[in-house]
Amino acid sequence: MNKFIENHADNIHAEISCVDRIIFKGHSYLSWVENMESYLSCQGVLIKDFKPYTRELSKRLRDHGLKLALEAKRPYFKPSGKYNKEERAREIVAQDNISEGLVAVMSAMEASPTFKMVPGEGRPRLVNASIPQLCLYYYVMTPEFGLVHIRIQTWLPFSVQIYLNGHDYLARQMDKHGIKYTQADNSFIWIEDVAKAQELSDKFNRLKWENILPRFAEYVLPFSQDEFDPGYYWVVDQSEYATDIMFKNSADLDALYEKLLEHSIQCFGAKDVLTFLGKKFDGRFTGDQINSMKKRYPGARVKHWVKKNWMKMYNKFGSVLRIETVINDPYSFKVLRHGIRNGNQIYGWFPMAKGVSNLYRYAEIGFAANHAYMDALSVVPDLRPAKESLEKLTTPVVRAGKSYGSFNPAKTTDMQLFSAVLDGKFIAFGFQNRDIRQMMWDAPQTKKQKDRLSVKTGRLLKKLQMHGLIAKVPRSRRWKVTTEGRRIMQTSLMFYNQGWPQVIEQQAA
Repeated sequence: MNKFIENHADNIHAEISCVDRIIFKGHSYLSWVENMESYLSCQGVLIKDFKPYTRELSKRLRDHGLKLALEAKRPYFKPSGKYNKEERAREIVAQDNISEGLVAVMSAMEASPTFKMVPGEGRPRLVNASIPQLCLYYYVMTPEFGLVHIRIQTWLPFSVQIYLNGHDYLARQMDKHGIKYTQADNSFIWIEDVAKAQELSDKFNRLKWENILPRFAEYVLPFSQDEFDPGYYWVVDQSEYATDIMFKNSADLDALYEKLLEHSIQCFGAKDVLTFLGKKFDGRFTGDQINSMKKRYPGARVKHWVKKNWMKMYNKFGSVLRIETVINDPYSFKVLRHGIRNGNQIYGWFPMAKGVSNLYRYAEIGFAANHAYMDALSVVPDLRPAKESLEKLTTPVVRAGKSYGSFNPAKTTDMQLFSAVLDGKFIAFGFQNRDIRQMMWDAPQTKKQKDRLSVKTGRLLKKLQMHGLIAKVPRSRRWKVTTEGRRIMQTSLMFYNQGWPQVIEQQAA
């Protein structure tokens, strides 16, 4: 069991690890200038006619998007400023109660890689260029993956991007296997059978993506293979792998979360984050490592960058602690495969490429990194009992219809009372009213003063008893400090004598 989970087992329902958001990209073999020029030559298209030739194909792509929207009676959004496309798509899903099929087609002007013609020796030639062009986003509700978006640029080489969420995939798998769960957005707050759910989640990384992704591309391409075959090579452009720790209630996580944030931002440096990601920190490391913390609901999130990859920790919906590893640059990691080293064909560890066949390795790295991060957080103590004790201490109590006031750990007289009852000489046999009276105040001069102080001390001892800090010794007039009372009062005195002055000193500095 992970150390963090073991330390906080009483407060945790379960943990689940799952691919979160993932972006696949289909790169056409026509993305290279040489291939594009060869293709145009085979089609009998001159380099100087590249633009009108592409414009005709682009029109067919745009018309295809509008046609699919009209046939399905779904909205088609023209470019109209910035907005969150996924949020709008999910609003449409909820509004129209869509369980399967096209949700909407959204368009936007975005810079994307293509080609432009420039002068060359004897004839013009093509060069790579990033040019603003219309891009179509198809939002589709699928039975296996939930809401998926397919983005295609409408200018050659027609690169395709496919976005989906592993949590939606897992939800549908649990539905299929009759596992009950509570889902909020892209996280699970409760799962009936976590072990089975984890088994289903792991299948995502072994799916035959080489067969699945082309079907999404075919949906948005209006061309037959005889007319135009882009020959896509599919890669993982970005992968988020999340480990969610489901707490039994938000109070348990709230009491711990601030300390976790403080520890991670102050204590995790380049060496630690590289270790989480399975890398060694040595003189050859030349990249950037950055920590940042930002406010977000319901508190804040911390993020650690190492070059183009990063790790995040944040609180989801108040009761789920999420640790997440995001991989944009897989070449920093290694995968076990066949390859050539020193001129010999071997089976060994080589730098990991973006090919979809390596998705299982993305998950292995993410899982290991998240759990290493959790292990490093296991040194942070659970402060919930201390906070609960402080809340009880500073809250009046009512017994048999009578109210007994609270104690203030910053009040001198209250701390004098705590110090008196905690005196070591009372450990064996306890104390009486007069013992505390003599320690708290000067000796009274008259009987009337003595009676008044006796009554006052009696009220204070009763108040301590009602808060559970002391208890009466049976068949006597003596009192003894309870185990819980000793812990609470000692902590209060430590705060009064050490913690509070340190805070004042730090603010003055």
